[in-house]
Amino acid sequence: MPPLSPGSADALLFDLGRVVLDIDFSQAIACWAGHAGCQPEAIVARYVRDEAYRLHEVGRISDAEYFASLRAALGIGISDAQFLEGWNAIFAGEMPEIAQLLPRAARQMPLYAFSNTNRPHVEHFSKEYADLLGHFREVYLSSSIGLRKPDAEAFDHVVAAIGVPAKRIVFFDDLAENVEGARACGLTAVHVTSPGDVGEALRALGI
Repeated sequence: MPPLSPGSADALLFDLGRVVLDIDFSQAIACWAGHAGCQPEAIVARYVRDEAYRLHEVGRISDAEYFASLRAALGIGISDAQFLEGWNAIFAGEMPEIAQLLPRAARQMPLYAFSNTNRPHVEHFSKEYADLLGHFREVYLSSSIGLRKPDAEAFDHVVAAIGVPAKRIVFFDDLAENVEGARACGLTAVHVTSPGDVGEALRALGI
């Protein structure tokens, strides 16, 4: 990764989960297990992010179709409404310090977000965290654009939409494969592995 320095970026691009919004998937597992009357461990052992998960993230199958696939994979007979309750229970608040960092950064350059996500999550977090997300000029969502990280086509789409050369965009993501995908497309990418990583990168940029 090229060193970050003041004047080296024209835009900042943030993943949402575990960069801006804290995620705790165990809350979904606990909710589903409670409705199904089983131990959470039984669901954990069967849950995988499979092809249906990916299709749901790019808007190619409905919520009902995805929940039907979960019902079969997990072997639990709970309703769509109960699946949805657990599905949206994963949001555990804001990441530490991000509520102070985003407005400070937004005063110096445009902020954007790019998230692999699905319609129910979008409906939930868009309302629940409206003030925090208001610092972004645009939020690019896999379920809206039909493309997902770490695919090159997805990054190329977002870079073109932002209208800034890829090398002048600093991208923050918690998943190594997304960081690698961004770098392969020419972006400067920061792998966020702890709450302090975003603040450290912004300080290096002079923000």
